[in-house]
Amino acid sequence: MLKDITSELKVLIDKQKLDSRIHELAKQISTDFKNKPVTLIPVLKGSIFFAVDLAKELDLIFDMEFIEISSYGNDYQSSGNITVKNDFQGSSSDKHFIIVEDIVDTGCSLSFLTQYLKKFNPLSISTCILLDKPERRKVNVATNYVGFTIPDKFVVGYGLDYCNHFRNINYVGYLEN
Repeated sequence: MLKDITSELKVLIDKQKLDSRIHELAKQISTDFKNKPVTLIPVLKGSIFFAVDLAKELDLIFDMEFIEISSYGNDYQSSGNITVKNDFQGSSSDKHFIIVEDIVDTGCSLSFLTQYLKKFNPLSISTCILLDKPERRKVNVATNYVGFTIPDKFVVGYGLDYCNHFRNINYVGYLEN
């Protein structure tokens, strides 16, 4: 049985900081892609809270497609084995793709996804990442729009989970080691 860890969580990024930074990211993306055809591609399931809040702030006309990949399973660290669980449905050679991801640590998943989406021949592929853990990077990946650079801590909340739980916490928290 999974233990409720919410009382033990420390706040890393509170709701107010999340909202403010998402507004800034949306403003920048809206400027950069003004009058361009865009498809947002949130990576399920972790990015859904971030993607919805970002989408509501965008001053763009855009399509939204979803893809689900996994490399964690029920562990604190990525297994390195990436699987596509819910495939991208779009055929968008006339669109700019913006991958919306909750967190990038090793970079393996984002690298895999970027290569995977190239087969759809988009006009460009950009990334919008809520959390970046560069000290864990194994693969060099483009992070075009980054919400926050964070230390190497296991984080939950605001869409990020442990064993598919704790996504609904409205801030990003971590456990002290």
